[in-house]
Amino acid sequence: MLDAALIQQCADPSLKPAIVEQFVEAAGAPDPLTVTVKSGSRVFLVPKPKNADEALTIIRENVGRAVVRVGLTQFPAGVGVKDASELKTDLVDACANLRMGTRMFAKILRIVAKWYGNPKSDDVFPQIFEDAVYAWKTGEFEGVGVFQAEDPRGPNANQDVPAERDAIEGVDVATPSQADAEPSEDKTVGAAGMRIDLSRIGGK
Repeated sequence: MLDAALIQQCADPSLKPAIVEQFVEAAGAPDPLTVTVKSGSRVFLVPKPKNADEALTIIRENVGRAVVRVGLTQFPAGVGVKDASELKTDLVDACANLRMGTRMFAKILRIVAKWYGNPKSDDVFPQIFEDAVYAWKTGEFEGVGVFQAEDPRGPNANQDVPAERDAIEGVDVATPSQADAEPSEDKTVGAAGMRIDLSRIGGK
């Protein structure tokens, strides 16, 4: 569980602390030094870094050749960076990573909520959250590369989610989606279509 002080100090203020916790639980990693390297459905074994410098070395060696996710939020390394030399150790700093990750996730939530028509009903948010987590893992939502997409701005959805963890169906908190891919790197991602389940809108 994330430290409450870390969330208060570092997380994007537009997200409620409970949503930050659920986001990191569903899509992130417990260790700030975690570096995950994937290509398609293959996960490459990389040495477990002992410090930020070692983590940065692993990131620079693999970014551009594979999907590299880093830190507490498993932020996609290389987004918005033209050269690997521009990457810095703040990627694996707990506070900086949480700040970057939650800011990006808040934007993705807004993108997904806009697609749903920015519904006001509390019942719809679990579906929006689920789809936003899926978009975070795959880099796409409805054919749009969410990491580079323009921010719709405006307030986030209601962020009222059921207390029960199993109420958010389909979010695999153990492993990222096998379709995990760097944004715009693999155009086949999402070709099968987004899994949109509208049956829960309006509650059960």
